[in-house]
Amino acid sequence: MTANGWLQILLFFAIIFAITKPIGLFMARVFSGERTFMDAVLKPVERLLYRLTRVDPEREMKWTEYAVSMLLFSGVTMLGLYVMQRVQLSLPWNPQKLVGVGPELAFNTAGSFTTNTNWQNYSGESTMSYFTQMAGLAYHNFASAAVGIALAIAFIRGIARREKETIGNFWVDITRAGLWVLVPACILYSLLLVSQGVTQNLRPYDTVKLLEPQTIQSTDASGKPTSKVTTEQTIAQGPVASQEAIKMLGTNGGGFFNVNSAHPFENPTPFSNFLQMISIFAIPAGLTYTLGKMTGSTRHGWAVWSAMAVLFAAGVATAYWAEAQGNPLLKGVDQRASITQTGGNMEGKEVRFGIANSAMFATITTDASCGAVNSMHDSFTPLGGMVPMVNIMLSETVFGGVGAGLYGILIYVVLAVFIAGLMVGRTPEYLGKKIEAFDIKMAMLTTLVFPFTILILTAISVLKGFGTSAILNPGPHGFSEVLYAFVSTAANNGSAFGGLSGNTSWYNSSLGLNTLVGRFFMIIPMLAIAGNLARKQAVPASAGTFPVTTPLFTVLLVGTIVIVGALTFFPALSLGPILEHLLLQAGKAF
Repeated sequence: MTANGWLQILLFFAIIFAITKPIGLFMARVFSGERTFMDAVLKPVERLLYRLTRVDPEREMKWTEYAVSMLLFSGVTMLGLYVMQRVQLSLPWNPQKLVGVGPELAFNTAGSFTTNTNWQNYSGESTMSYFTQMAGLAYHNFASAAVGIALAIAFIRGIARREKETIGNFWVDITRAGLWVLVPACILYSLLLVSQGVTQNLRPYDTVKLLEPQTIQSTDASGKPTSKVTTEQTIAQGPVASQEAIKMLGTNGGGFFNVNSAHPFENPTPFSNFLQMISIFAIPAGLTYTLGKMTGSTRHGWAVWSAMAVLFAAGVATAYWAEAQGNPLLKGVDQRASITQTGGNMEGKEVRFGIANSAMFATITTDASCGAVNSMHDSFTPLGGMVPMVNIMLSETVFGGVGAGLYGILIYVVLAVFIAGLMVGRTPEYLGKKIEAFDIKMAMLTTLVFPFTILILTAISVLKGFGTSAILNPGPHGFSEVLYAFVSTAANNGSAFGGLSGNTSWYNSSLGLNTLVGRFFMIIPMLAIAGNLARKQAVPASAGTFPVTTPLFTVLLVGTIVIVGALTFFPALSLGPILEHLLLQAGKAF
């Protein structure tokens, strides 16, 4: 660990703190219907869209109608992406003549991008045409992010409203999320990325001669070793910057290239790397201030922000420490940081970014439901790799995905105030609303669906041949690869331990289904809570009311998140990264 590394982490933290209020205040104005500086340009566009789609912006919805609208929108757009992949050979902007995607992989990808997961069982540059990348994948990056923001705003309205049956209009919310928040930010962001060297074109791939021919060793179908001399290399390119912007701002994470943000065409400079990390947290952090502003308690918004910040600091410090220690099996090798070397465990990391930026990027992308990577999590040390996994296991409540992080942590807020109420023997209250049996049942349903689907599918995969045949590493590391895959897809993160060959019938189907369960089976109970809270009367605060604006509340919220995650997943972690760490210290690697 170095002073420079810690300085970069502190600078990142300071910038996120500084932008939280302005971004959150802007979004509060957008979704409260207040005037903003972009109204003169965007209001006419918004009205035109409503006329074309016959949406009445003044008509609000009950939570059930809001949920049905969201499900219909997601289902129709998912079907459109599935069809687009299957017939992409017949569509324009396919200079490489890439063929249609197979049915199982197309299902996995359609479900993945619809749910903001962006799990990729394929190499983007060799599988998806420019048209599919832009009209299919990038579109879903915008749509799924807008849905997440809309759902968070609906939950906030449920908390803020008194004796109302409605929580907003889904069509209005996603329209405003796209027009006012995502599209303008991505236009500016794309231009910044292009200025750094990120590609943005529709040219066919270039073929260049290698300065030195390379001999590639492989085995044929019979297992016989073969070799081939390669004298040319294909340079993939395309409309990268436009997809990169919404990939990060929308916490989607799916890269144009297979190696994601480790590729110099996606992430060419230290500035672009730092900008990408900032953009992952920008909207989720801002939404905490939006929560405080729209509910009339900005101190509560900052208390929630503080809980997220504590968990982020713990994760990044642990990951940085673990990776800076290096590999204990490399006896006699100097792994200390110095002016001539970065030190630590550099396997699977870009030398341009080093230990600190790799550990910080891994923590940020799994705190949020982004999943973009600039290093390979599979190559981290056991404890370093456990940090991203644990971040996701905590339901990505540490800022989290756009919208999803906020409504995810609000479920834990409901549980935290319920626990506080039990401690003092009073009916729990949250910002003037009594938390009753229905709210707790829905909150528990949300928290139980997540581990249920993960642990069941992981158990099947490590017991059956169709699951174990795709594991490239034996022992606890192979188990971690499978566990990470189902944790990542259920939480709609999309990052992976790359040692698992996911492009099989079992994994395409099970992981695709897992993304849908992880998204929608957790959203519906959350909307039910929002609708129930909106109907309730305001309860005046009393001496027995547990305040949700204090450091004590922040501590209770952090404790609730950690304890629920630890009690649920600790046995699985003990079979994976914890066991691997103990064996590594004993001299055995996998």
